[in-house]
Amino acid sequence: MSKEVIEAKKKVVEEIKERFNNSKSVIFVNYKGINVEQDTALRKSFREKDVQYKIYKNRLIKIALDELGIANYDAKHLDGTTAIAFGSDEVGAATVLYKAKKDFGVLEAKFGVIAGEVVDEAKIEALSKTPTKEVLIAMLLGMLNAPVAALARALDAISKKEA
Repeated sequence: MSKEVIEAKKKVVEEIKERFNNSKSVIFVNYKGINVEQDTALRKSFREKDVQYKIYKNRLIKIALDELGIANYDAKHLDGTTAIAFGSDEVGAATVLYKAKKDFGVLEAKFGVIAGEVVDEAKIEALSKTPTKEVLIAMLLGMLNAPVAALARALDAISKKEA
């Protein structure tokens, strides 16, 4: 192997590690069976959720994971086709992946690393059903606003009764 090829592979490993360190969630995806049109739609959906999605060679992924000290994953998951979805939040990548899986029927999460913990496909699927941060905040604000709104309605009704 030439020196240029080795240097190029080292750069790819560093890229994987950098993206990994800058992500809150990392999901390893089996994309076998997806066609070009579906892949284009999937990539667009990932971009809309601020998720970086890229295909890497399994060997380079394994080297990056070893260098990052992540060892408690099943090595058989790095067989076959593998893409990585790097999420800027904990749920975005999982949400997009499972919506696409439902739409296309061919995608599958191999495993993931969420907040530093290696998780299996079942946990990623459960995470995909979690509302987004914005929805959770809206729900909380609605709950906090409900008693105040009820008090305002009660006071308004009392004032109309007395008049």
